[in-house]
Amino acid sequence: MPSHKANKHGTAAEYHLAEKYCGDLVDSDGKRIDTTWYDGKKGHTPWEFKATAHRHADGQPGNFKVYEQYHSQLVRAVGMCSFAIYRRRGTRTQILKTKAVAASSLPMLRWHGDGDHRHTKQAKIAISDFFGSAEILSR
Repeated sequence: MPSHKANKHGTAAEYHLAEKYCGDLVDSDGKRIDTTWYDGKKGHTPWEFKATAHRHADGQPGNFKVYEQYHSQLVRAVGMCSFAIYRRRGTRTQILKTKAVAASSLPMLRWHGDGDHRHTKQAKIAISDFFGSAEILSR
C-alpha cells in the first residue's frame, strides 16, 4: 500500500497525464471514473495512467506496476497506457518525462505472485524499459 505522500504525488502525475493526453477522468455525469482496469477515457478509448517516483526513498529507481487481469481487459478493449516519472520537490510534484503507448505494446511482462490488494498477478516495468536510463536516472 503506497504511503499518503506517494499517493499524493502519483495522483498529481495522473492528472498531468490526463491533461497532456486529453483524457477524461470524469464521466458524462461529472463523477470520477471509478473502474478497476482503467483511469480515464479519450473518446471511447480507455486509458490507464501509471506514475512512479524517479527514485524511491531507499535510493532505488522507481518502477511501474501492472496487474495482469486489468491489463488483459485493457488490451482487449484496445486501450492505451501513459506513464509519468516524477520527482518530489517539497510539496510539489515535478514531472520529468511522460510517454503514451498502446496497452498491447508494453515491453515483455513477467507476471508473478498475486498483488496483495488486487488478487491478480503483477509485473513491474523498469523506468529504463521506456526511457533512457542515463538521461532520467542521472538527474
